[in-house]
Amino acid sequence: MSAPDALATLVEALRRLPGVGVKSAQRMAYHLLQHDRDAAMQLSYALDHAVHSIRHCARCHTFTEQPVCLTCLDPMRDEHTLCVVETPADQAAIERTGSYKGLYFVLMGKLSPLDGVGAHDIGLPELLERVGDGVVQELIIATSFTAEGEVTAHVIGEALRPRGVKVTRLARGVPIGSELEFVDLGTIAYAFSDRR
Repeated sequence: MSAPDALATLVEALRRLPGVGVKSAQRMAYHLLQHDRDAAMQLSYALDHAVHSIRHCARCHTFTEQPVCLTCLDPMRDEHTLCVVETPADQAAIERTGSYKGLYFVLMGKLSPLDGVGAHDIGLPELLERVGDGVVQELIIATSFTAEGEVTAHVIGEALRPRGVKVTRLARGVPIGSELEFVDLGTIAYAFSDRR
């Protein structure tokens, strides 16, 4: 017995989510249709509303419903410090720490030549323009510590070197609560080189 077209379309749509395979997508689809049609309608409405309401902030490129996000409009933020992150999720993670009070620039990706993602695709020209406003004094690069994140950090650092802006990188090292014998060698090496 084959599934109805609408069900197959739903399963295929759910499969597009990261980490969701065929079986998980089928379980979600069957659950929503069999046990929780109200939640299915709520999810449908929320997705439709988000797709039509959320845009990119004109200053930092994060998600917002207004032309400029609330973080960029906050007069209590330190406008002299700009933190560069890959995604709005990275920005949200930093915000949850409560330890950073500057502004952001969200790249919406990272350099990946193998995937055809270059400097213009991640907004490097817009970042250089933003830093060139004379207000930003320190740029904190908070890209991930993957190969692509490291390349992105390097390219940004090199592009800003002649502009007289202090460029820093998030520290990396041994995670709190870990035992040294189980930490990978690269992390231990970086912890030694970045020690205070």
